[in-house]
Amino acid sequence: MSAKIIQVVPKSRGLISCSFHSLVAAVLVAVFMVSAFYTTREKNLPVKYHPEPAKDAGESANYQMATENKTASDGHREEEKSGGGSISGCDLFSGKWVFDNKSFPMYKEQDCSFIDDGIACEKFGRKDLKYQHWRWQPRDCDLPRFNATAMLERLRGKRLVFTGDSLNWNQWVSMVCLVQSQIPPALKSMHINGSLMTFVANEYNATIDFYWAPLLVESNSDDLFHHRIPDRIIRAQAIEKHARHWTDADILVFNSYLWWRRPTLKVLWGSFEIPDGIYKDVEMLRSYEMALRTWSDWLDIHINRAKTKLFFMSMSPTHDRADDWGMPASQNCNNETEPISKQGYWGIDSDPRMMRLVEASIDELKTRGLKVQLLNITQISEYRKDAHPSIHRMQWGSKEEMSNPIRYADCTHWCLPGVPDVWNTLLYTYIFHD
Repeated sequence: MSAKIIQVVPKSRGLISCSFHSLVAAVLVAVFMVSAFYTTREKNLPVKYHPEPAKDAGESANYQMATENKTASDGHREEEKSGGGSISGCDLFSGKWVFDNKSFPMYKEQDCSFIDDGIACEKFGRKDLKYQHWRWQPRDCDLPRFNATAMLERLRGKRLVFTGDSLNWNQWVSMVCLVQSQIPPALKSMHINGSLMTFVANEYNATIDFYWAPLLVESNSDDLFHHRIPDRIIRAQAIEKHARHWTDADILVFNSYLWWRRPTLKVLWGSFEIPDGIYKDVEMLRSYEMALRTWSDWLDIHINRAKTKLFFMSMSPTHDRADDWGMPASQNCNNETEPISKQGYWGIDSDPRMMRLVEASIDELKTRGLKVQLLNITQISEYRKDAHPSIHRMQWGSKEEMSNPIRYADCTHWCLPGVPDVWNTLLYTYIFHD
């Protein structure tokens, strides 16, 4: 696929919606639609990509698996043990959401032409905009405010790459929206080249990229348009197909979670092009661990320790089950307008065992002299049942989905402006800390 270049003029949103989306909408829709494959309430997916029936064995196994692992073996809540680090003695991931209608949001939805119709909640009819005005307040310190000019200066002559699934894409869009207002229209552009999306700030010779690799390693889900494959297959020991696109990055931000949420994944030893490969169904946690080992080994060998900063975003929680926060089980995030106030709330679909595997991989890399900072956005995002698109987004689904939008509400991705802006503020803080 040849690269496409789109000049962006934010003040002419109507024109941009035509030119920008006519070129890249199919790509963005494909990226956006991928991460709710394991829940009972799959939503806004084209018919040909629709997943298995809701109440299948895989779903039941995943639900039981998450239920059994909500509490650590020593009786402490797992989220309390996975802070992901602190800066100057302050745990930035322990605190509460504070309503702030003076300094938040940090940008307006209508001023960022890069916000896709899947996460443009105000554009698609959401009237209650309180979700835009919540600020994360750490318990023992203040979180620095995101400074777009300072971030661009830090990125001058550099490359920031987000790589992973559609939640990482959600965060990438947020980052672009946070910085793009400081760049004259003629000095910014968007390039799409296969699985790589690149925002360019010409004046700064800086790029902010997103690369689609939902399972990090090579898989049969790597095609942006044809990845709705129930029988998911990974090459757990093969990452070069993706990693060659990251090698020269100055800042790398990884994530990989939702695409693993199946009882087993099929692992291939061999190549997709060679018919005599060896296939074996491997339990989810074991296959995830195998992929993280491949990821770790690649980083250890290829990353320039003097140049590249490495980050891993923890699980982005979903809010598909209202009984998690004391409402009828038949409901979900639809019509929710307030965060969850119960401190330490932990939803059923966030698996702490997977976070422990990431932590173990990061700890092991540290023994090899390679630092990867885990940003534990899981706990802070668990509270924000109010901040998902729900039914307030472009409807791409089947007739059944269109006729029952609440059932297929998107309680996985995040409205912008919103929660991913705080993720990026945390990332910004760590980038400037070193």
